[in-house]
Amino acid sequence: MTETAAFLRNGRLDILAANPLGHALYSPVFDSLASGGPRRPANLARFIFLDDQSPQFYRDWDGIAHAAVGSLRAEAGRAPHDRTLTSLVGELSLRSQPFRELWAAHDVEYYRSGIQPFRHPLVGDLDLEYDALEIPADPGQTIIIYSAEPGSAAHQALGILASWAATQPRAGRLNTAEPPDGHTPG
Repeated sequence: MTETAAFLRNGRLDILAANPLGHALYSPVFDSLASGGPRRPANLARFIFLDDQSPQFYRDWDGIAHAAVGSLRAEAGRAPHDRTLTSLVGELSLRSQPFRELWAAHDVEYYRSGIQPFRHPLVGDLDLEYDALEIPADPGQTIIIYSAEPGSAAHQALGILASWAATQPRAGRLNTAEPPDGHTPG
């Protein structure tokens, strides 16, 4: 999977693992994590709702915000006693008006497949096809795969990101404070 960006996330939208190209594509999310605060996994919902760079990175911010809340709602239905999820929802509710409004709508949405428009700080605008593949043996874990039509501008941009990732000493490694299986005790 050298020409596709991929990462593994849990139902709380924590990124648990990424291939080098997935790490390069989502470098703004990982950079946001590195800027301070407690050591914890990169979390897409925190990035979307709490990082000022999120609306620049996600060109369809409204769409990704709605999908993130829908995914968290689905996880809340699947794991209603997950204290880490409850804590995340509480944090986002306190700190983000857009999150509060979307959460109050009670929409459940599954992020399955489509086109995700990005504005990456290294390669500019790119529209990537994505597929979300749930892992039946690990409920709540999903592999997200991004690809581009060969020869397209987005495909060329992924090639540039892959070259950049090859030069980065941390490419593909994550700062996670959670066990690899994504399960948190309690």
